[in-house]
Amino acid sequence: MKILMLSWEYPPRVVGGISRVVYDLSHRLIADGNDVTVITYRDGNTPYYEDDDGVKVYRIDNYMISANNFIDWILQLNFNMVAKAGEVIAEKGKFDIIHAHDWLVASAAKTLKYAYNTPIVSTIHAMEAGRNSGISTPEQKYINDTEWMLTYESSEVIVNSIFMKNELQRLFGLPYEKINVIPNGVNLHLYDGIDRDWDFRRNYAMDNEKIILFIGRLVYEKGIQNLIAAMPKILAGYNDAKLIVAGKGGMIDQLKAQVHALGLDDKVYFTGYLAGKNVQKMYKCADVSVFPSTYEPFGIVAIEAMLSGNPVVVSDAGGLNEIVDHGINGMKSYCGNPNSLADSILTLLFNKDLAETCSKNAIEKVKAKYNWTKIASDTNFTYQKAICETMAERQAKQDAQEEFIKKSNKASDITNLIAFKKSKEAFA
Repeated sequence: MKILMLSWEYPPRVVGGISRVVYDLSHRLIADGNDVTVITYRDGNTPYYEDDDGVKVYRIDNYMISANNFIDWILQLNFNMVAKAGEVIAEKGKFDIIHAHDWLVASAAKTLKYAYNTPIVSTIHAMEAGRNSGISTPEQKYINDTEWMLTYESSEVIVNSIFMKNELQRLFGLPYEKINVIPNGVNLHLYDGIDRDWDFRRNYAMDNEKIILFIGRLVYEKGIQNLIAAMPKILAGYNDAKLIVAGKGGMIDQLKAQVHALGLDDKVYFTGYLAGKNVQKMYKCADVSVFPSTYEPFGIVAIEAMLSGNPVVVSDAGGLNEIVDHGINGMKSYCGNPNSLADSILTLLFNKDLAETCSKNAIEKVKAKYNWTKIASDTNFTYQKAICETMAERQAKQDAQEEFIKKSNKASDITNLIAFKKSKEAFA
C-alpha cells in the first residue's frame, strides 16, 4: 500500500512519544513491502526531504508570520501539510490510506480525505480530557472537539490500550468495533552492545548507592512529585539509595523546591534532558525504574525499561496497569500514593531474587507482545479494513443512486402515461 503518515514530530524532532512510534512503525511497514511517506514539521537545520532507509520524509516550515497562540500555530502547520501533500500527490499519485497521529494533524487529514477521496486511520495517543482531568478552558475544549472530529472522520481508530479504548468510547460515543487496540512497541535491539558503564554511573551516584530512576517529561501527569514525596520513607528503610530524575518540563523549578523543602538535595539528582545512547546507558545503570504517572494512555518508557533488564515499579493508572503484572514482571503502586510507591520500591531493593525474576519475565513479555513485527501486521490489517469499508460505502452510494434513478425514470414513465390517457380522453 501507499501510506501517508501525518505527524507533527519525527526524529530527530522528539516532543513526546509520537516521534518514536511513527519512526518505528514506518520502518517496519517498509520492511513488509509497503510504500511510506511522512509529512512532518521541520525543526532546526534538518533537511526538507530525506530518504530515511526507505521512508520518504518531507519536512515543512510553518508560516513566517507569528501565530497568536499554539492552536493558531498548529492550524498554520496543517495548511502547509495540505500544500505539501498536494505537491507529492501531483508528482507521485494518490495514497491508499492516510494515517493521522493525534489532533495536531486533524485538519490536514480531513482536508486530504475529501480532496482525494482517501480514507483516514487515526491513532489517538493521548486525550486532552485525560491529561487535564477534564475540560475546563476554551483551549482544552477546542483540542477535545478536534480529537472528536478526527475520530469521526476516520474509518478506523487505533489506540494503544484497553484503557484508552474505554475512554474514547465513553467520551466520544464511538462505535466500540471502530476502535482498534494496538499497543506501542520497542526496538528489540535497543540495548545491543550496551552494558553497565561504571564510569558513566559515577557521574550520578556512588558505587554503593542504588539508583532509583525516573525518565520522562517533568509534568504533573507523570507523577514525579509523588515519587519525590516517597523518598523520605524509602531512605528511612534503605539509606544507600538515590533518585535520578532524567528529563525536562514545566515543573522543574517546583520539583527542585520540593526536593529542597524535604531536605533531599544530596539524594535527588536532576540530569536534564538525556539524548541518544545516554538514555540506554542510564537504564543499564539503574537498579529500579519508576513510572508513577497519574494519567498514562500507554507508557512506552516502561517498556523500554523492562527490555533493559531493569525491574520496574509503575502506578496502576491507564495503560501502565495493563503492561505490568504485580509481582510477576514488575511491581504496581496505587496511583497518586507516595506510601504505596515507597513500599513497592523497597520490596525490589530488599528482595534481589524477586527483582531478578521480575526482570526476566518482563523481557520475555516485551519480546512476545511489544515487537514491531506484530504491531505493523495489526496496523496493516486495520488499513485494509478502512479501505474495504470505504469501497463498500462508495458501492452502497452508487447502488442507491442507481436505484433512485430507476425509480425516478419509472415514475416519469407512469406520469407520462397518465398524461397521455387524459389528453386522449379530452380529444375524444
